[in-house]
Amino acid sequence: MAWILLMIAGIFEVVWATTMKLSHGFTQPGWAIATVVEMIISFAGLIMATKHLPISLAYPIWTGIGAVGSVIVGNVWFHDQLSPITWVFVALLIISIISIKLTSAH
Repeated sequence: MAWILLMIAGIFEVVWATTMKLSHGFTQPGWAIATVVEMIISFAGLIMATKHLPISLAYPIWTGIGAVGSVIVGNVWFHDQLSPITWVFVALLIISIISIKLTSAH
């Protein structure tokens, strides 16, 4: 269950990063409120996951999901242009996240 909570928390990290962009520096109240609510959900999921998982696993996986997800959303939704080498490093992030999970005892 802790891993599922961590995945959900990571997804909400991507969502709040996206709505933060849409808030245009918190000048759009609806998007700003959504961002804060999603941040709370994301942090709550991380907090609950760390009750059962070591922080040395949970935090890097949570941030990794947020980082990779934000890169993908930025590229697909906001048309951010990334160089091919940047995609290589994104792939390395994915490999690292999966490797941390696979090599953990939890």
